[in-house]
Amino acid sequence: MFSKSSLAVFGLAACVAAALPAYAQQQSLGMLDALAHGGWELRERGGPVRNICLDSGRRLIQLRHPGASCSTVVVEDKADQVTVQYTCRGQGYGRTQIRRETDGLVQIDSQGIVNGLPFAFSAEGRRTGDCRS
Repeated sequence: MFSKSSLAVFGLAACVAAALPAYAQQQSLGMLDALAHGGWELRERGGPVRNICLDSGRRLIQLRHPGASCSTVVVEDKADQVTVQYTCRGQGYGRTQIRRETDGLVQIDSQGIVNGLPFAFSAEGRRTGDCRS
């Protein structure tokens, strides 16, 4: 039989084990959170250049579904690269991989469906300075 103290230790271990996944989820996508805020230039390969004011690196995940409320699944979460799959009900879905070269330079690959049509693009994101009004 187990003593009261060994049962208490097992109970504490179970609580810690249950709390760790929740703590890890809060810490996920830290690479995107570390990206420099401000004005960024997104240069698509073979496409247009666009300027955005980046208040959060997480905005780079849904460039083809901006502002949409989407559910996300983190597929890969490394110090220099993340991959996120997302679904936007009634608007489509996507899978985006972002690789950080520095806190002001990233490579983005994204593909999916938006409003029933497929999209795929590769882009370089580069911080250009402060946001312009």
